[in-house]
Amino acid sequence: MGAELLGPDQAQPDDVVLAWEGRDVIAVRLPQLSDSLDHILAAMERRHGMPLADLDRKAKQSVVRTLEARGAFSVRHGVETVASALGVSRFTVYNYLNREHAAKGE
Repeated sequence: MGAELLGPDQAQPDDVVLAWEGRDVIAVRLPQLSDSLDHILAAMERRHGMPLADLDRKAKQSVVRTLEARGAFSVRHGVETVASALGVSRFTVYNYLNREHAAKGE
């Protein structure tokens, strides 16, 4: 997800410091959520072996389901970022989301 490992002496207030047997051993700096979305999209492209925009409709719908489960659409401009990566409009992403919710009976 793009986290950075640091020495515990470099930790800032928002970092997570991990301890072992009562001694701080490492700090983890988590990325901003928008950076995480970029990392998730890049990982999905690697998994599919091609740009997400080149996937067929069914595969794009699957990508949207996965991204929704990972909270991608809670990030500011998440829908726009995903739409751009998929090569579709925001309206299409919303349609994929609505179709999924309707299938679940929500």
